[in-house]
Parts: sequence; C-alpha cells; structure tokens
Amino acid sequence: MRLVQSAIVAAVLIAATSASQAQTAYDYPWCALRGDRSGGQSCYFTSYRQCMETLSGIGGTCIPSPYYRGPTHRERRGPREYDPRY
Repeated sequence: MRLVQSAIVAAVLIAATSASQAQTAYDYPWCALRGDRSGGQSCYFTSYRQCMETLSGIGGTCIPSPYYRGPTHRERRGPREYDPRY
C-alpha cells in the first residue's frame, strides 16, 4: 500500500513541475481601451466582435494590438521536380 501511495505522490509531483506556457498579450490581435479616465488596456481578445461585446455597456473602443506578432509565416514550397538520378 505504501508503494502505491508513493507512486501517486511521485506522479503528482512530476505533473506539477511540468512546463506550461502562459498566455500573454502577444497572443491576441485585439485590445480594449476603457472609456473611463483610467486608461486601462486589455489585449486579450481574439476578434474585434469579442472585444466590442465586452465593452458594450461600459464604453471604450477596440484597437489592433500593438503587441501582436501574428502566426509564424511558413514559406510555401512548390512541387518537387523529378530527378532521374535518384
């Protein structure tokens, strides 16, 4: 029984220490600027509509995020040509 308990504790410790990635403002393309004088800015919106829905009733505006880096661009490769040597 102690062996089972030790294995469970070890599994929990390993799971707790595994690396995870936090979401940052760099991951979202839209920012909300609050309508009050606080000047609050939240850059956690995936679409313009989501941003505007959040601000409805409290005021503010949505802008493209100055922090957003966008998806990585992968160069598209053309079709491979046939090489009779191989």
